[in-house]
Amino acid sequence: MTRRIRFVLPYTLLASFALSGAATAQSPGGTPGLTSTTVMSGRELTWDMAFLPDGTMFFTEKCGGLSVRLPSGKINALLGIKDSKNYPETASDLFCSGQAGMSGVAIDPDFASNRFIYVSSASNITAPGTNRVLRLVVSPDLTKVSNRQDIVTDIAYKAAPSNHPFGDAGAHNGGRLRFGPADGFLYVTTGDTHNGEVPQGPTRIGGKVLRIDRDGKAAPGNNPPQGFDTRVFTYGHRNPQGICFRPGTNQPYTAENGPWHSDEVTALTAGGNAGWDPRPNIAGRADCPDNYCGYSPNQMGAVDPKERSAFMPMTDTKTYPNAMKPAWNNDTLSQGMSSCVFLNGPQWKDWNGRMVVTFMGIGIHGTPVGNRLDVLNITPDGASATRSTVSLPMPAGRFRSVVQAPDGSMYVATDQGDVYQLKPN
Repeated sequence: MTRRIRFVLPYTLLASFALSGAATAQSPGGTPGLTSTTVMSGRELTWDMAFLPDGTMFFTEKCGGLSVRLPSGKINALLGIKDSKNYPETASDLFCSGQAGMSGVAIDPDFASNRFIYVSSASNITAPGTNRVLRLVVSPDLTKVSNRQDIVTDIAYKAAPSNHPFGDAGAHNGGRLRFGPADGFLYVTTGDTHNGEVPQGPTRIGGKVLRIDRDGKAAPGNNPPQGFDTRVFTYGHRNPQGICFRPGTNQPYTAENGPWHSDEVTALTAGGNAGWDPRPNIAGRADCPDNYCGYSPNQMGAVDPKERSAFMPMTDTKTYPNAMKPAWNNDTLSQGMSSCVFLNGPQWKDWNGRMVVTFMGIGIHGTPVGNRLDVLNITPDGASATRSTVSLPMPAGRFRSVVQAPDGSMYVATDQGDVYQLKPN
């Protein structure tokens, strides 16, 4: 029997459970039970992970930088951001502020020959700041990186605070990087930065999913509308922090957190509009604080999520009838959905081919916190899905990232700095 985790244990209690070693949760029928092993703990907001075939794991920490964990368990720090400690090299332009910092990491499909790795980070090279995608070369002994090339330099960044919930500088960056398993191109998710003009803006690459080659050039077949930046694969997004690819079809899906309502999972099509448009004075709305209607109406107070959704929809199919419709919207709630992965392999039993989504947990105005992992059974056409909630073999946390490792197990990273390996049994 599954249960929904609706709370976050205090960090000290989380740590005491995690460090106790492996734990197991049993589930009946065709649903796999899970065994949990803590592979790292006490890190500084582990944001993302990427694996080499031998189990070597690159990972990022938002206010730390890029490191690599060897199969032996040894960790080599590689590149730190400004003011980070214990890195052999730091980049003075890279920084963390609010939700921004070093985020996504991806390994080039041809890593064995070119040694390329990619990270997303906030940078102050260009005032007042941008989010960038960096390409780095990893040394043969996995102890350092070199030859930095900034292949995307103009992703939106929120430089100044605004009068919104979570309104600090650095909000809504997206930041997940994944290579398409079929086409070999790099997909980059970007956020709307609390700017109403960005998601539908043709030349602003915030609120988008980019699809590029390893040099940062537009991939063929992106098919954006006329006048759009050719790197744009899809647009009209709020803050997609997850992108993953369905086994068999390799169709990309985003996992995107909503504005007090409607976390959404959406199947992407080239040139598609995700339907997020938080500009004032459209769709029946009047002026909004700082020209951004993303939390309206009554952005600082309690409003029924369905009423919010009708007033400021995540996917506005009235204004944009051809918008990509979500497969699932978290029962109209927003609980900080972040990363996603499709599980692949018979060891996952009924979960084979299904999507796992992570939740960081946001409980406000009566919404359950919801720190958890969900499994989505998405229909073949991507139009709808049913959800089950994972019975966790470890304490709940702010689950930031999930990936499937080469050995077929699932790795989950938390904002608390823990990384768990989950194996089916």
